[in-house]
Amino acid sequence: MTSDRPIDPPSNDTSAGASAHTQSDSPQPGPKAIYFLVLTAIAALPYLNSLRNGFVYDDFDQVLTNPYLRNFHHLREIFTSSVWSFMGDFRGSTNYYRPMMSLGYLLCYQLFGPRALGFHLANLLANVGVVLLVFLVTIKMFRSAAVGMVAACIFALHPIHSEAVDWIAAVTELELAFFFLLTFCFFLASARPGGKCSSPLQFAMAGSFVLALLSKEQALTLPLLAIVYEHFFREDRARTSKIQKLRRYGLLWLLPLVYLAFRVHYLGRFAPSFERPEFGKRDLAISAMALIGRYCFKLIWPGELCAYYLFPSSVITLYPWALWGTAGLAICALVFAILWKYSRQAAFGMVWVFATLAPVLNVRWMTSNAFAERYLYLASVGFCWMAAWAGVQAWNLLSARRTRWRFALPLAAGLIASLALFRIVVRNRDWHDNLTFYTATLKVSPEAYYMHNNLGTVYWQMGNFPAAKREWVTALMLAPGSEYVLHNLGLVANSEKHYPQARAFFFAALRIRPNFSDAHLDLGITYQAMGLLDQAEAQFLKAERLSPLNIRVHNTLSEFYLDRRKLPESEAEARRSVEIQPTTQGEWDLGLAEWMQDNRSGAERAFVDALALNPSSSRAHFMLGLFYMDSSRNAEAIREYRAGLQLDPSNADAIVNLKKLEFLEEGH
Repeated sequence: MTSDRPIDPPSNDTSAGASAHTQSDSPQPGPKAIYFLVLTAIAALPYLNSLRNGFVYDDFDQVLTNPYLRNFHHLREIFTSSVWSFMGDFRGSTNYYRPMMSLGYLLCYQLFGPRALGFHLANLLANVGVVLLVFLVTIKMFRSAAVGMVAACIFALHPIHSEAVDWIAAVTELELAFFFLLTFCFFLASARPGGKCSSPLQFAMAGSFVLALLSKEQALTLPLLAIVYEHFFREDRARTSKIQKLRRYGLLWLLPLVYLAFRVHYLGRFAPSFERPEFGKRDLAISAMALIGRYCFKLIWPGELCAYYLFPSSVITLYPWALWGTAGLAICALVFAILWKYSRQAAFGMVWVFATLAPVLNVRWMTSNAFAERYLYLASVGFCWMAAWAGVQAWNLLSARRTRWRFALPLAAGLIASLALFRIVVRNRDWHDNLTFYTATLKVSPEAYYMHNNLGTVYWQMGNFPAAKREWVTALMLAPGSEYVLHNLGLVANSEKHYPQARAFFFAALRIRPNFSDAHLDLGITYQAMGLLDQAEAQFLKAERLSPLNIRVHNTLSEFYLDRRKLPESEAEARRSVEIQPTTQGEWDLGLAEWMQDNRSGAERAFVDALALNPSSSRAHFMLGLFYMDSSRNAEAIREYRAGLQLDPSNADAIVNLKKLEFLEEGH
């Protein structure tokens, strides 16, 4: 191996050499910096208003309630278990293995804390990085700054990418695309004359590929793309032996073996769970064709965007889309044949699209929304190559003829870019908060029970219980067998003090998912309200065994034991809760348990920590004021009661206690 000049293929690979125009169109170091600045602006500006958005959808569980992000003590779990493993129950055993996502969350949390701005900024910057890599890879393939700029601009302004950038939990698509393109860039650049390759760039390629594999399973398609490119698209393919070709991409075939062995060892199997195990080969083929039809349509016409497309349970309903998929494949084959004749590099874009989409066409291991816009983020790179090459060729043809039509092309491109920019900016607003997001999603997909269920949860947290019940009843009609919906309706019955009905709902949820920790926990709360304390404790302990990192379980048990005057047990549960994640509720429970055991220094420390976690909480001030009052530290108690009453001036108990304290102080 040597470190000679890298091999870059020409833009038109139908002849032995590249044209003089193509060779001279490659950007020099100075202009390339300008290209980078322009592309950075084009990639970032459409998404600036996304920085005002909050956490939505899965972001709450993956970020705000994820104990793995609080410190660096859980690095082993991040790399050896699924994303949801911290939940502990049936949700912990999934195919969702994303170490790079969790590691990125950990770093963001340490830098920005639980503030959505930092996470959205990370997504925006990752998108900028991907756009720049699209530019670099395109230049290496086509040796044309014009094709590189157009391809990167199309990618930056394609509205189909808004989900991947706007949704914090979709950062996996950004990470995958970044490291996938970076690996392919190193692969292209590592080639040297005479069939040789650069050792440093090969090692860089291997390192980047490992990070791509740890981002998402689609990275497994990269070795296939490399071997296809090396044998059919590389400029010197006719002048290199099979051994020389193997040296260039061999590492990309060895590393997946290590990845697969590692994943199977820690997850038990490559895909521990299947969403649709009843689908046979015929059903899978029909659904794959239907998905191809929908993805092709979305690439061309991203007018209507939605975060949750309901995948039908009956294959029969997929026939129309399967026909569209068949027609789409036929058209793609024709386009590929034409591109193969005029530009193999552009033809490779078609290979890229279908190779990177292939893993998400198997609906057996996909989630309930098997079709998702974010899955096109990486695949659309190939589409951008084809569109950019065709656009530049059209411009060159029109310019050579000096026809007035040459002005129509940039005008049309500008109009399309303006419409795409407008669509992205408007779409960004749909991700502002959960209420906005679920409402917007249901307008497009009104039968998506999962969205109705989640919208009900939003209303429940807002205290709008009738609206929550309405959404959950609708969700139950759409999906009678959903354990989540049954559990939530149990919460409604519990709040209405219809305890037998609540118990029935929780039992129904547990018949579907016996290891559903939330159902066990809330069934225990129902038993407690019914006075069946032994049954309540048994359910609480089941929930704790299933989800040992669930702070709600520990807080509930701590309060349960506190009420029963089992103070050591209450303290132990509260202490475990704050060790996992410090919260005001956990600190209050710990402080009460310490106080009742006459450990006043420990109680004060816990109450002070609770106040530090939420300085705007009137209850935290009142709790600390009550503690100081009981400890005859009247001046400090007065201070806390006054601070609390500024936040909650109508609290009757606090007003009475403050008057007593002021009377005592005046008496002294």
